[in-house]
Parts: sequence; structure tokens; C-alpha cells
Amino acid sequence: MREIQYQDIVEAVAKLAIEACCVQTNDIKEAFAKAQNTEQSPLGKNIINTLIENGKIAQTNMMPICQDTGMLVVFVNVGQDAHIVGGYIEDAINEGVKKGYTEGYLRKSVVAEPLFERKNTTNNAPAVIHTRIVPGDKVHIQVAPKGFGSENKSILKMLVPADGIQGVKNVFLEAVKLAGPNACPPMVIGVGIGGTMEKAALLAKKAAVREVDSKNPDERYAKLEEELLEMANATGVGPQGLGGTTTAFKVNVEWYPTHIAGLPVAININCHAARHADIEL
Repeated sequence: MREIQYQDIVEAVAKLAIEACCVQTNDIKEAFAKAQNTEQSPLGKNIINTLIENGKIAQTNMMPICQDTGMLVVFVNVGQDAHIVGGYIEDAINEGVKKGYTEGYLRKSVVAEPLFERKNTTNNAPAVIHTRIVPGDKVHIQVAPKGFGSENKSILKMLVPADGIQGVKNVFLEAVKLAGPNACPPMVIGVGIGGTMEKAALLAKKAAVREVDSKNPDERYAKLEEELLEMANATGVGPQGLGGTTTAFKVNVEWYPTHIAGLPVAININCHAARHADIEL
């Protein structure tokens, strides 16, 4: 049994929160570099260049890429042979959120209750935490600050098997058009297919933070990713919604077995920053 200290998790989450909000990942930088050469609209190309410069300034000064530093989504894989010492793991994660958002001067956007009072928690906690028990003795933590310009454009549809691939494409296209400029394109779009209602949504969320230069290991779904990306870019929404050929950097698809009578489909959208960072303890 390997021991992992509570405070190590606090420090790791705090560091990851700041890093994710201020430093673009290499795959996003590469996607921007590619878009500089492929974007057909002069205005769109100018916007791409501006967003690249914004990312450089953010990293140099360790300032947020975007003023909406989001609600932190945290994916945690806990090895079954790991033992958290000194406290409850979710408390450690939320302490890390408070520390990172306070010390990093990141905007606090979380309200304590969603419907009536909507009073700000003042520290951006709690996070939305998804925990899995996995083999091994390590703890892997991935954070994904989720701004709500893009999050609000999520779609979940409970299709039936007869809707098939075309039904999935229709839901996807509806989501892209609904998002328009509000999701701050170029977007990274996650598509979750299968499972149940909540599983499809979780698959889409995980897909939205997958690397831009990755592809689904199943060639059928990898092909679907390419087809959906072509559909998104054919809409002409373009960078920041002002027209162009780069509406999305990537579409990632994740799937799971489902019921004979079901075909759940969820779409989750990330803005051009597609913020995420991870660590293994």
C-alpha cells in the first residue's frame, strides 16, 4: 500500500488550476499554428493571430488566457493500492481549488446554491469531481476549468437506434450552430455516444479535454471524428464567430456500450483555449 499525503494533493490541484488557466497546452499551440496556414478568411486569420498573441502574453505573465476561469472539473483516477493520508481526497481537491484560485488571482465564478440565493462562494470551490478506482498505486489528477460560454451550449439527446449515424450528426450540427460565437471558436468539441443519459454526458466531457492531436483508437470512430470536424468547419462560423473556415480545431468522440433500445448522444464544447492540465502522484 503506497501512501499519498493530503497536502500533496492540495498543492498539486492548486498548481494545476493556475497552469491550466494561464498556459496553453502544446497541442493547442500546434492547432493554432496549423490554422494560421489553413484559415481562408483574412479576418479569421487576423483573429487567429490575435488569439496566438493573447496566449503568449498569458503564459509570459502567468495571467489567465480568458477572464472566465471557469468552474473546475477534476478527473481523478485513484489506484486501488494507494492510500490517502491526512484527510478526505475531495476535501484536498477543494482546498487546492481555493488555494489556486486565490493565489493565482483567478476569477471566482462559483455560486453556493444554483437557483435562489446564488451567493458566490468567493473561492471557486467546490469543484466538480469525477473519481475512478483503477489498478496500481498512483493517483492521476486532471483539471479542466470550464467556462460557461461554451458549457452553456452543451446538448444531450436520447436518440433511438433507428436514428443511427445521421441522427448523431444532426445533433452535432445543431450544437455547433447553436454555439456560434458564444463558445469562442475555434472550438474543441467532445461527443459522447452510448451508455445512459449521465454516461453520455461524462463521455462528452472527457472527450472535450482529450488532446487535439489524438484520435479514437477505433478506426470507425476516428473516421467519424474527421467527418464531424469537416461538418463543423463547413458551417462558416469561423474564429470568434466572425466567419471563416476554422470553426473547430478538433472533434473527439468517446463511446460506451448501451441498451438495445437506446442511443444517447451528448455534445460538450470547449473554447479555443481548451484548458486542461494533469499530474500523477
